[in-house]
Amino acid sequence: MGDSTALINQLDAHLSLFSYIDGYVPSSIDPSVAAALSSKEVAKHQYVARWHAHIEALVNENEESFSSAPQTSFAQQLLKQFPVKQSTNTKMVASGDSSPAVTDLPQYILHQLDNGEEVSSLELASRLSIDHQKLIGAVKSLLSHEGVIATRDITEKRVELTKEGEDFVENGSAEYRTFERVAKEGGTPQNEIMKESYGKVGVSKALAAGWISIDKSAGAVTVVRKVDSAVDAVAEQLKALKVGDETKVDEKSRTELKKRKLISEVTIKAVVLSRGPSFTTTLEKPEADLTPEMIASGSWKTTTFKKYNFDALGVQPASGYLHPLMKVRSEFRQIFFQMGFSEMPTNQYVESSFWNFDALFQPQQHPARDAHDTFFISEPALSTKFPADYLERVKTVHSKGGFGSDGYNYDWKEEEAQKNVMRTHTTAVSARQLYKLAQEGFKPTKMFSIDRVFRNETLDATHLAEFHQVEGVIAEKNLSLSHVMGLFREFFRKCGLENLRFKPTYNPYTEPSMEIFAYHDGLKKWVEIGNSGMFRPEMLLPMGLPPDVNVAGYGLSLERPTMIRYGIDNIRDLFGPRVKLEMIYNNPICRLDKKDD
Repeated sequence: MGDSTALINQLDAHLSLFSYIDGYVPSSIDPSVAAALSSKEVAKHQYVARWHAHIEALVNENEESFSSAPQTSFAQQLLKQFPVKQSTNTKMVASGDSSPAVTDLPQYILHQLDNGEEVSSLELASRLSIDHQKLIGAVKSLLSHEGVIATRDITEKRVELTKEGEDFVENGSAEYRTFERVAKEGGTPQNEIMKESYGKVGVSKALAAGWISIDKSAGAVTVVRKVDSAVDAVAEQLKALKVGDETKVDEKSRTELKKRKLISEVTIKAVVLSRGPSFTTTLEKPEADLTPEMIASGSWKTTTFKKYNFDALGVQPASGYLHPLMKVRSEFRQIFFQMGFSEMPTNQYVESSFWNFDALFQPQQHPARDAHDTFFISEPALSTKFPADYLERVKTVHSKGGFGSDGYNYDWKEEEAQKNVMRTHTTAVSARQLYKLAQEGFKPTKMFSIDRVFRNETLDATHLAEFHQVEGVIAEKNLSLSHVMGLFREFFRKCGLENLRFKPTYNPYTEPSMEIFAYHDGLKKWVEIGNSGMFRPEMLLPMGLPPDVNVAGYGLSLERPTMIRYGIDNIRDLFGPRVKLEMIYNNPICRLDKKDD
């Protein structure tokens, strides 16, 4: 079965290369393969299902244009797995034959209706000894010829034998086999009978029927006969029901057989066939195309054309697929927009050390600026265009202090600030936007960004050299830490997280700073979900922002919530060269457990 499944998958991929109407030419292999496939196998494959319906229609229409089998390795595999069956050329036989070998079912049905009488599809299937669904397929092909036949739906209850009931028909009932097992003289030890599969039920039913009795006089328990012979009425009743002669089995006996789970009642859906208003026994194959010759001669006016099948599946168009990160990113963007944030431009991956570090009041000797933590650019290695007055103010606050700060008291070097790096955080973008806000005239602002950042990390299951950072920035006069905590709670509430905790921490460019934790119900513990803080005056005042303006920022990664949402435990299976394309094709829509007002 494994080889067959692989072959069907290969067939589905092969058929996907062809359109529904043009391109694919059926060969003598097709009917044999189509007949060998089960309905479950067909339903699992989109293109095989489309092809199967097409071949079935051609066979039902007595299509004789199948080409010879192609001499390819794939065709040879199909021939080996599904050998071509030799069919007869018999179109039809007389309806009086009790079990005719019919190859043209639609034509046979028409001849059955020619006398004007109605006939059930179940009756026709029984006459031909074929599967009822196969006959229904032929009925459907006739219904495509408008007005030729008419149908009405019926349901019929039938009795079917269970597996045990079939066994009783073939080998006798449990009680009869028990009776036969008992020796005529002296009986048979009960424990020997109980070893048989029918023993327990057989002894019970044979005792109830009065055929046997239990003798304990000799010490051992022995089963002895009470009558010389017995009639297996249960087996006879089952045989009658199997051939459809239900009149021989009364209602009481039928109830008993049901109770013993020897029979079951099933409801069968069928149709009653009758002649339609345009009935004919000679079917003309409808034309599929309107040709120039038909138009020129005018024959199109009287020609019967094949109807369009608007339910037929066409070739699935090629399309792109959204990565899980992009789906979660879209959810976060919508939350930011709902809260009145505007999106910052983040299309500049290469940044100068000035905007990435110095503008954030991060000292030039800070470990984060070392090569083992940051990717430095070799070409172009330097940036030289900075706002001169702002550059001077940043230099002063670093080396001498100012704005109420003592600074770091070191020799600040412009050539260090000129070095280009792959940005290590999107806060570099926030610094540019805050400087722009100060130059254009301050107004309260809420901004966000979601984009890629780069760090020289050791790669493992939870760390990559590039990842995505989600960042929000709020600038407002007299903004306090309590305001910011309330905003954080609202943001994460919309993400489906309500149980939050804040823990003090250290960041070079925020004071006070807080780590944000949420309680994870699945892990049963507190998990860090983000970092936050109030930007330091040494960062904001050199930009030219008013002294009473406070700016808060918070950030989190995009990968961690995506991994949790999609059940991925290794970040390299989510992002990077190890990602399987099937995961991107088949991943579901992302829906955060949002808590709306």
